[in-house]
Amino acid sequence: MNITEAALFWGFLLVYGVVMYVLSPKSKNPNSFYKGADDHGNPVGQWSLTASIFISWIFAKSVTNAANLGAAYGVVGGLAYASYWLSIPVAGYVIYLIRTQTGARSLQDFLTSRFGRLAALAFAAAILIRLYNEVWSNTAVVGGYFGLPGEWEYYAAAMLFTMFTLAYSLKGGLRSSIFTDVIQAFVFVFFVGAVLFLIIPANDTGTLLSNGDFRLNAGVDLLLVALLQMFSYPFHDPVLTDRGFVNKEKTMLKSFVVAGLLGFVAVFIFSLVGVHARLNGIEAMGNAPAAVGQSLGLAALFFMSVIMMTSAGSTLDSTFTSLAKSLAVDLPRLAQRARDKLPSIRVGAVVMVIFAFAGNLPMFAGTDILKATTISGTMVMGLAPVFLFYGVTRWSPWSFHLSFWTGLGLGVLLAMGLIPASWAIGDGKYAMLLGVNAYGFLICSAGFFLPLVLRRLAGRSPATSGA
Repeated sequence: MNITEAALFWGFLLVYGVVMYVLSPKSKNPNSFYKGADDHGNPVGQWSLTASIFISWIFAKSVTNAANLGAAYGVVGGLAYASYWLSIPVAGYVIYLIRTQTGARSLQDFLTSRFGRLAALAFAAAILIRLYNEVWSNTAVVGGYFGLPGEWEYYAAAMLFTMFTLAYSLKGGLRSSIFTDVIQAFVFVFFVGAVLFLIIPANDTGTLLSNGDFRLNAGVDLLLVALLQMFSYPFHDPVLTDRGFVNKEKTMLKSFVVAGLLGFVAVFIFSLVGVHARLNGIEAMGNAPAAVGQSLGLAALFFMSVIMMTSAGSTLDSTFTSLAKSLAVDLPRLAQRARDKLPSIRVGAVVMVIFAFAGNLPMFAGTDILKATTISGTMVMGLAPVFLFYGVTRWSPWSFHLSFWTGLGLGVLLAMGLIPASWAIGDGKYAMLLGVNAYGFLICSAGFFLPLVLRRLAGRSPATSGA
């Protein structure tokens, strides 16, 4: 970076951090810190919740992935990745049913009541791993706009960004996270529009929106993977699911549906950055937004960095608040050491501080961020039958474990390259991923229903209640 670039980028990072801290509200009680209510106990408004869901699920790594897929497969790649956002309405509807049919106050409460405490603990472990990965994978994207991995600018920007986000998260918890999400959503939309203003005139619009081939080996395989994972992927992300319990059921459902549709459109639109790179021979080099920004000049690169900071910030503050709730509220309840009373704000604050530092350790180790979505989505495929078919049983711990651990095992085998080649569907880059998710869903579903079938054969009702 020259002096002008350094002043612009570092200056915005400093201004962003200060403004977010000054504007974010302070939580005065645990109900505000952990549940996002205001000082009078009123829940989050519908449009604030919608904006929060919308922006908190547009991760910095995700928009980068969308642009990279646009560069690789054209609009097919963009559609494939944007389809993950259709899982938000799916999650909202399932949570709506859970809340109205079971009265559960969280997914952990629901799992404990239907599948036992061990099932809820296994689920808690899965989401903690997910949250841990969200820290470094988003800060690393921001650092990439200030320097390359291994350079001090890269690490300094990532850690400074972490500290700014931690500061306002400590100030207000979930209330602060949702409030700043609204600001970040407007900033994100504005700068995405600014980027499109630079990209669309540089291309024939018809060509930009039609580039790519709808073939199985040209991105359609990943599209099918996304459509399969939409029934499991959202449930292991408390950044999303925690927001399903902070307002009335119908208000929540409306927010989830609107946010999911807006997210689909926004991510697809941003993938056109990658399509622009594809049409103009710009080498993406694993980061299409940065490559396109550099090709269009300093203003475009700055716009890209603002988009990444706002999307990463909205995800990171939500990650901190979800970690605080998971470790300070949900796990003690599972251990039967707490009931209805929320812990003090200080307990959640300590959790945030620990993970702000520990969560960035993989970044210093140079871990690849671009495999996080599809691999983690595969490992939790066993959650799909649990949340889709829970209505057929009132109590069946084995149904959860046979489904969940089977999915986790298949995901691990896929990551280790131990799945037989015969499982692949098609011959594209994601052929094996598609095969494992398709066959895995059937196997996990069979595992879920097996205890119910055996109970039926033994002459016992699958809806037998117990605790």
